Amino acid sequence: GTDNGSDVRDKFYFLVRVSYPFVIQKNFYKSYFIMSKVIEIDGSYLEGGGQILRNALSLSCILRRPIRIIKIRANRPNPGLSNQHLFGLNLLQNITGARVQGNQMKSTAIEFHPGDIKSGHYKVDTLTAASIALVLQAALPVLVFGKNTSELELIGGTNVGMAPQVDTMSEVLRPNLEMFGVSFDFDLLQRGYYPRGGGRCKVVIPPVRNLKTVNLTCFGEVNEICGWCFVAGKLPMHIATEMKKAAEVELQNICRVQPVLEAYKESLEVTRDNGSGVILKAVTSEGCTIGSSALGERRVDGHELGKKAGTELANYLREGVCVDCHVQDQLIIFMALAHGTSRILTTELTQHTRTAMHVAELMTGCKFYLETNEKGQVILSCNGIGYENKQM
Repeated sequence: GTDNGSDVRDKFYFLVRVSYPFVIQKNFYKSYFIMSKVIEIDGSYLEGGGQILRNALSLSCILRRPIRIIKIRANRPNPGLSNQHLFGLNLLQNITGARVQGNQMKSTAIEFHPGDIKSGHYKVDTLTAASIALVLQAALPVLVFGKNTSELELIGGTNVGMAPQVDTMSEVLRPNLEMFGVSFDFDLLQRGYYPRGGGRCKVVIPPVRNLKTVNLTCFGEVNEICGWCFVAGKLPMHIATEMKKAAEVELQNICRVQPVLEAYKESLEVTRDNGSGVILKAVTSEGCTIGSSALGERRVDGHELGKKAGTELANYLREGVCVDCHVQDQLIIFMALAHGTSRILTTELTQHTRTAMHVAELMTGCKFYLETNEKGQVILSCNGIGYENKQM
């Protein structure tokens, strides 16, 4: 800090010293120095993309811990902050009134000093097809620890490559987060595809005092398989029908439950651009929600899209895992902050998940453990820090 800042701290320490017993002083000093120290994070570690940035910023806001991130997205063809990362960073700056250095396009290093989380209404317009699901991924854990309910209005890409489709956020991620006691209302108003974007959604996020631990290790029996196969713009309806048929073939005879899939074309009110995709999910008797998806590219093959998503979900159901590979990394922050030990039965860990674990351990002091059961399945557990929302 500056010399003036040092003078203020000295006076602050004196007041603490004369006001509290020695034991409280000792714990206070330890906590103060840990929380006020700037943590430096290497953005090129493991996955080396936007995952480190999002998770580190979210935890920085929640824990009020200043961070410095270097080598941002060093493992990507175009390193540094891109559109969606910059919009996510600026949103978190607004939410916490943070002091920020380096928040400009292509910046490879930032420093972020957050303040208190301010609940309210926030709007982000990426002006491109940048993924609004990734912006939501960064802001959701933060606003959960605000004082009051918050609302996000997000404009950009809803179904774009290299990011979760927004449908999976509400249909697959949300049921998993509800196990922790976290939920949100999600309203998809318009879809936005590459390259124009223009998709729009509203998300209402109530606060929580603390997070429950989860024990997602018992698969149970499949109670429901459902899904949505959609096309938009000039793409013909038969592509959606092909997706549906191909996915159904892959999911037949997996369990006693027959899949219930919808095939439809989006109305002009929802989107005028060309786009397509498939979202599938299964729900089990033990409360597990597992999902898969596929996104249409420039040349759409409905059969291949449906087969891809159907095969992925069928494999999860055969293996009997409770958390799919796309959700596992998004649960890491919540496992780290929960009170007690959380456990999930999942697939082999992705690089995104290992990256999220590294950041969570570095910033919270929690510890993740990995074991393999007799079936060769992966069980990931974490002793969370029991973080409490003191604003409520």
